[in-house]
Amino acid sequence: MALDSLTLVPLYKGSNSNRIRLMAETSKKSASLLKSLVPSKSKLTTIETKRIMSVLDETIHKVKLVSLLSSAASNNEGLEGMLGEDITKAVRENEDLCQLLLDKANYLQEEEMRLHEEEEFEDEGWFRDRLLSIQQQKSHLLPLKQQIKESTKNTLRLLLNNPQAARFLQMQLLDRSAEAQSFIDSLTELRGFLFEKLLTSPMEARDKAQFIQDVTRQNKRNQEVINDLESELAESLKNRDAEVQKENFVIQELKNHLHQVLRFSENSLLRTKHEAEKQQKADVRASQARVAKIRQEIQQLRSQFHNLLMENREAEQALRKKKYKVETEIENWIQKYDIEMSEKQDEYEELDIIHKEEKAQLEQLKDRHKALLEEFSQIRAEQEINSKKNLEAEQEMVRMVRAATLIQAVWKGYLVRSVLRSKKRKRGKGKAKDKKGKAKGKR
Repeated sequence: MALDSLTLVPLYKGSNSNRIRLMAETSKKSASLLKSLVPSKSKLTTIETKRIMSVLDETIHKVKLVSLLSSAASNNEGLEGMLGEDITKAVRENEDLCQLLLDKANYLQEEEMRLHEEEEFEDEGWFRDRLLSIQQQKSHLLPLKQQIKESTKNTLRLLLNNPQAARFLQMQLLDRSAEAQSFIDSLTELRGFLFEKLLTSPMEARDKAQFIQDVTRQNKRNQEVINDLESELAESLKNRDAEVQKENFVIQELKNHLHQVLRFSENSLLRTKHEAEKQQKADVRASQARVAKIRQEIQQLRSQFHNLLMENREAEQALRKKKYKVETEIENWIQKYDIEMSEKQDEYEELDIIHKEEKAQLEQLKDRHKALLEEFSQIRAEQEINSKKNLEAEQEMVRMVRAATLIQAVWKGYLVRSVLRSKKRKRGKGKAKDKKGKAKGKR
């Protein structure tokens, strides 16, 4: 059953595998959208679902084996002893048929490309004959494809009847084509998708459908927003292009204006240069006239300089004589000054000696005065101490006299008071006796 759905062409060509890859990418996107709705079951429970999965697993296993036949045929010498003669022979025949089909298909494709390049001769008879020949050759490929199918079924049947050989073939590091590997990956993804689909209950399927509808509506709204934004972007781009055109127009006008300014500046520069040359020539003529005049003035000044030089030489001679006379007088004055200064120096030295002697005497007198001053200060200090002691003694004597006088006065007062108290007591006793006598008389 699974072999009837297999064709060998997708294992060697890449066009259909791209479609399968797109389907796989679509399944990936849908799986990512339904990731939040995980099925509640983790295992298949019904026999029908298990049969479906077993058929798909068997198909994947067979596709893996079929995709290794080409590599096994290329390594036929190393695998011949392990796979057996029957399997090796079947693999070789299958590879030969596939190679024959590929050669014919490539040849027909090249012929079609040549005819496509020569389409301008399609009304010619030879062009129609070649086209008819290509179509006939294509029709002859159908029996060859059927032979390849039968050969593939036979080889696969032999491998399935010999599990050890199939296992050994899978264990070998054989290279698959990129299209075959992509097809196997797509089948594996299809198995996962189908397994998830079979695990999903009707309620979960309804929830997923509702979720997909919500996502579709959200996507539709997002697409509307995107369309609006794209229209706004197109309008903005249009406005920007219009502004750019305006700016380009302004830039072009500025360039033209700049070109005119450059031309005007070049003309002005040439005119200025011409005027400068004229001015230079006039200045040269004027400078030549001034040079001639200055040379004449130089000649006159040279003659004046010669006359002044002769006059100054005579004056210099007179001044030199005067200078010699003044120098001799100065030398005489200097000699006189030296003599007077030597005399003054001798006098100064004598006075200095006298001053030093008097200074030594002054130092001696100062020392004596200092000693006498110290003695005087000691004597004066002793006198002050003695005067203080005498003063304190006098004060102490006065204090003692006052104290004695005070003590005597207090003692005298005490004696007087004691005498008075004794008299009062005596008087009190006499009065008491009189009162007692009167009282007795009354009784």
